[in-house]
Amino acid sequence: MTGEPVAVAVAVTVAVGGTVAVGVGVFVTAVVAVAVLVGAGKTTTSLANCTTPAQYFHVLRRQAARRPRRPLVLMQPKSLLRLPAATSALEALATGRFQPVIDDPVASQQRDQVQRLVFCTGKIYYELLAAGEHPTNVALIRVEELAPWPREIGDLVDLYPNVEEVVWAQEEPKNMGAWTYVQPRLRASIGTVTTLRYIGRQERSSPAEGYKSSHDLEQARIVRDVLTYAPVSKKRAGAAR
Repeated sequence: MTGEPVAVAVAVTVAVGGTVAVGVGVFVTAVVAVAVLVGAGKTTTSLANCTTPAQYFHVLRRQAARRPRRPLVLMQPKSLLRLPAATSALEALATGRFQPVIDDPVASQQRDQVQRLVFCTGKIYYELLAAGEHPTNVALIRVEELAPWPREIGDLVDLYPNVEEVVWAQEEPKNMGAWTYVQPRLRASIGTVTTLRYIGRQERSSPAEGYKSSHDLEQARIVRDVLTYAPVSKKRAGAAR
């Protein structure tokens, strides 16, 4: 099958000024994401994929107060509704604000040790966290708003002085999800010197493996590849031998 992917999803319009909350399952999230992002790249549409209740709350507040109005599409995976890790303190709801990009709360305390920056969006962030304590040379950064592309990303990358590689991680196939939209924008944000790499499923005609066992194996491979990084200096030393 060729051509652009087509999917059907349930969309619920929220009465806060043109907001559409898209609740999608694993079988259609990939194609819905790429279809929405293609449209957002050509219009004034905003698209967010919030990972905490506070972020969801504040993006809706921003939308209600925004003038002039612009459409807002929210990608909300159902699994985060029952995930204990995806919670927010009352203080974050009362005094916080929407953050288009969220830095790694641990790695940001020792930025000089970080050599790989991993950008991701949505629930894969929690799967990376669930793998256990990640190496000190890897930082996990959440892109909460994909469109318009956050200007804060370039400033955030500059805060890490020893970065050798930037990664975009996603669980969707390479020709689906956000990668084709993200790639040129992330490259512009990090410059032409730093290596930019994709980690996720390879290109496919279907957004899912079809078997849970196959899905779990591939998901474990993605998590392992994201969190395993050998510094460039060690790679060169090994090649010299």
